[in-house]
Amino acid sequence: MTAVLESAARSFVERVAGEGGAGWHRVCAIEDLEPGWGEAALIAGRQVALIRTAAGEVFAVEHADPATGAHVMARGITGSCGARATLASPLHKEIYDLGTGECLGSPELRLGTYPVRTPSRAARASSRACGSSAADPTLRITSR
Repeated sequence: MTAVLESAARSFVERVAGEGGAGWHRVCAIEDLEPGWGEAALIAGRQVALIRTAAGEVFAVEHADPATGAHVMARGITGSCGARATLASPLHKEIYDLGTGECLGSPELRLGTYPVRTPSRAARASSRACGSSAADPTLRITSR
């Protein structure tokens, strides 16, 4: 299997087998994610938005807008609410907590989130549910 990160005019990514646990996918170098911006990735057949905040934190969330179903969240507006990193939908500007997926204005909406590990200097993703940690600086994401 291959996970693909779509970035401007290039695609890169490889499936990581046996490295750091089954189900994790190497996605891209963290430096390939522009701070304050998102990129869309196809990981294990799922569209995922990879978001790198201005502070350098990396998050992985569903690319589909919870309110409309449109795959646009990688083009959302990054920000913060207190200490919480946030992402505003580019369509209707609902604001979501990047760590929990909670919609700050409409509690009935929730943005799906995925665990991220940054072990070497590349991004990785997994095809399992949330809840992992690692000690290598590569972005790794796990999908549900």
